[in-house]
Order: sequence, then structure tokens, then C-alpha cells
Amino acid sequence: MQLRIARFLAQTRVEGPGERACIWVQGCPIRCAGCAVPWTWPEDGGQAISVEDLARRVLDGPPVEGVTFAGGEPFAQAGPLAQLAALLRAEGLSVLTYSGYTLETLRRGARADWNALLSATDLLVDGPFLAARTGGAAGLAGSSNQRLHFLTPRYAHLREELQFDPQRIEVRLGADGEILVNGVVSPDALEAMLDGLACVEPSSRGRR
Repeated sequence: MQLRIARFLAQTRVEGPGERACIWVQGCPIRCAGCAVPWTWPEDGGQAISVEDLARRVLDGPPVEGVTFAGGEPFAQAGPLAQLAALLRAEGLSVLTYSGYTLETLRRGARADWNALLSATDLLVDGPFLAARTGGAAGLAGSSNQRLHFLTPRYAHLREELQFDPQRIEVRLGADGEILVNGVVSPDALEAMLDGLACVEPSSRGRR
């Protein structure tokens, strides 16, 4: 089974608890207004990779305690992501999944692939991104309507910390001057930060 992904990051400290690998899937049927990564919307973008090869990239990479599925919309590829999650959890890794759908919508859908990914997820961040509600957002949420659901006990001890931590980002500068940013931050704040960086204009900008 194959996945279509927009980006893979072998190790990050801002995409959930501890050091994690992060996979941004390609394709999003929700398409929230103000989304910071609209290039992840088309289903035919990004690159195709088998579940087994992607699992190996995570496991052969730097030490991590888990993997984060971001988007795009992970539940648009719930079947293969559930398979990937099962392989990684068998090796002791945790799974954090972002979704623009609410948990209630996912459960009401009663779809086998959605249920499989929910069952393989330790921590779910749900709800659409609402640009008008970025001011009150904290921690892993991009806007204040988004919620954290602790679907297993794995991170229950971090409930308060993860709910109220300040938003954090990482900035990487490529050899060609490309600036790559990941983490949780409002598009306006991100633009202000990038505009305040050094005078060389980057060739492209990568954002969540």
C-alpha cells in the first residue's frame, strides 16, 4: 500500500511530545481558509512512497519517540496511515495525528479506515483551522477551536503541559538559501517572522 506525502522530517522537537518524525500527507478535501500549506491540498502533488519504505525511513533515522501525521488531511489516507502507525507502534513509537475533522465527525462516519487510524492514534488534534481564532491558540493547536484528545494513556500525564504550552516552531536554512519552517504558528506571525529575517530572499518557504 502506498501513501502520497508532501514532506518528511526525520526528527523534530515541535510536532508533539519529545523528539518525533513528522509526515505531512498530500491531499486535503477540507481546504481551510487561511491554511499555511495550501500546496498540500492537491491529491496529485507530493510524492508516492510505500508504507514499508516510509516506516523504514522513520526507524532508520535519528532516534525518536514517536511520529506525527500532519497535512494535508491524514484521514484522507487513513488506510495506509493506519498500517504505517501499526508498524511503528509495534516498535514502541507513539502516534500523534492532526485532522481538520472533529473527533465526533470521524466517529459518526463509521468508516473502517477512519476507525483504524483512530485506534492507532495516541493523541489526536482535531478541528478545522480557523484563521479568526488564532489569537487564543496554544500548544499544538493552530486555532483555539482545535482540541487535544488523549485516545490512549500514553501522554495523559502531559495533559496540562500540552494544552497550555506556548506555540513553537523550528526554522531550517538550506544550503541554497531555502527557508523551511515547521511547528505551530499563525500564518500572519510566520510571515512577520520571515520578513524580519536576513536580507536574502529565500527561493521558497515551507510552512505547516
